[in-house]
Amino acid sequence: MLTPALKMLADIATETHARIQKDFPTINPVVGVSRGMRASGIPADAMTIDCLQTHKRIILILHDDQPELVRYQFAFRDKDPAEEFNEIALTTITTQLLYEWISAYFSANHS
Repeated sequence: MLTPALKMLADIATETHARIQKDFPTINPVVGVSRGMRASGIPADAMTIDCLQTHKRIILILHDDQPELVRYQFAFRDKDPAEEFNEIALTTITTQLLYEWISAYFSANHS
């Protein structure tokens, strides 16, 4: 069962995915939802958005203790994430914002 915040984020990611695929044929993001943190006793869920071509990853974490916030980080699939995450209000994450993050980060040449 998805929390309301995770369902909202998943719906936004689904819409964004369709737009990215239409506008950027070389970017085919893979969106995953993980409840592994919760299974380990941490009251949080994670969503990852991966780019298989560049090995880049966007991590989004929803903590039960602060459901109005999303912690996020631009990372890499083959590296552990840094300890520091940025925070953003859940209500500011839109299809357009996620589209901008994915299109800019996954198509950027820097590593």
